[in-house]
Amino acid sequence: ALRGELESHDAALADIERQLTAIDADAAALAGRAHALAALEQYPNWPALDVMTAAAQLATLEGERQTLIAGSSRLAAIDEQLAGLDAEDERLRNEYEDAISRISALRTTREGLEARRDRERDTLAALDERMLGRARALYVRLSERAGRRDIRTIEGCDRLAQTLVTGLNSGIDAAQREMNGYTTSIQQQMAEFLRKWPALRDEMDADIRAIDEFRALHDRVQRDDLPRFESEFRHQLKTNAVRELVGFHAWLRKQADEIRLRIETINQALRAIDYNPGRIIVLTAEPTVNQDVRQFRADLRDATSDALAAEGGDPERQFTEIRALIERLKGREGHADSDRAWTRRVTDVRTWFTFAASEQDRETGEEFEHYTDSDGKSGGQKEKLAYTILAASLAYQFKLQWGAAASRDFRFVVIDEAFGRGSDASTRYALELFAKLGLQLLIVTPLQKVHVIEPYVRAIGFVDNPTGAASRVQTLSIEEFREQQRAAALAAVAARS
Repeated sequence: ALRGELESHDAALADIERQLTAIDADAAALAGRAHALAALEQYPNWPALDVMTAAAQLATLEGERQTLIAGSSRLAAIDEQLAGLDAEDERLRNEYEDAISRISALRTTREGLEARRDRERDTLAALDERMLGRARALYVRLSERAGRRDIRTIEGCDRLAQTLVTGLNSGIDAAQREMNGYTTSIQQQMAEFLRKWPALRDEMDADIRAIDEFRALHDRVQRDDLPRFESEFRHQLKTNAVRELVGFHAWLRKQADEIRLRIETINQALRAIDYNPGRIIVLTAEPTVNQDVRQFRADLRDATSDALAAEGGDPERQFTEIRALIERLKGREGHADSDRAWTRRVTDVRTWFTFAASEQDRETGEEFEHYTDSDGKSGGQKEKLAYTILAASLAYQFKLQWGAAASRDFRFVVIDEAFGRGSDASTRYALELFAKLGLQLLIVTPLQKVHVIEPYVRAIGFVDNPTGAASRVQTLSIEEFREQQRAAALAAVAARS
């Protein structure tokens, strides 16, 4: 009975499946009709079509299909399985497409790697054995630089290569900068060496490319008899450089001493005449405060001081000081104008002193006035001081010997336009001072000063130009001049009477 029931049930199921198949067929037909209807949307007589009836039939059939499926658990399971199979088919299709994409990407990568391999093989094949040997020799150092980095992949090798290239370029740049610094320093030292030894400039240049020439010179000097040259250097330093500089120093000191002696000579002349009643002028010469002069004299003493020592002191230090001094006296490169002015200033022994005039009591030597210049002085003071300095300069220029009974000194002085604006007292002071110095004067002055000058001259040359065409000169002895003055005065008196 059970078997019969099962068979009956199976038959019913088979019938249901047939019905479902028929329904599916009808549904498919209806679906085709629906598509056909959709294609007819633009049909001009659309209202005439019975679309509603066909759609109602499709809905009725779909409802019957769902009812049959809902009424059978087996059909529901089959439908669920079908849905699962569709999902699995979609998943497998996606995986297949992904696999195809990966295969394509791997194929592209492989082709690129094969092309890179071929290029690198060509590069290696183009290198000669010498270059390959140098590269192999550097493998160890590259391995040290690489350290423990992971280089099991091509990407790892590329990263390592980039890191090594960056590091090597940085090192190369740093080494190049350091080398440039050394090059500049070496060339500066070369230039300084050639400046000190100008005789070598024709053979050598201050260029890094000439370093082999400098090394050869150094080797040659090292191989030569240096003790003999050192002894010769000391000998030349003592007998030539130092001796010449000592002589120059002594000559400058002698000139300075002569200035002091001349000032004393002038002061002897100035003591013979009162500058003011009971007072005389005394010229003084104090060491200058000019730093250039003071430093020059100190350097000159330092450079020549060791010459007085038995062993000659430190020759290298002495040579350095002498060379620096001589180079500045000659004029250093780039400082020729300033050095020339400096040389004129420091070697003119007159600049070694600050000159002044002291007005002192004749008996006690007490100072009443100190003249360093004429600022703030009255006109009369300026004149007297100017005449005093003029007389002093003449005495110095002619090297006058005060108090000599007879002298072969040349003492002729011409003073043009003298005493024209000065006071009579200043004029007399100047003439008395010049007379004490034993000067022979030719004075050119206006007539209004003749009465002041007359006691101090032996002859007068009278110059006039009455017609304006030519000048004429009449020379008279002082006696003749005075006789003419008396005659002119008597004539004037007679004319008035």
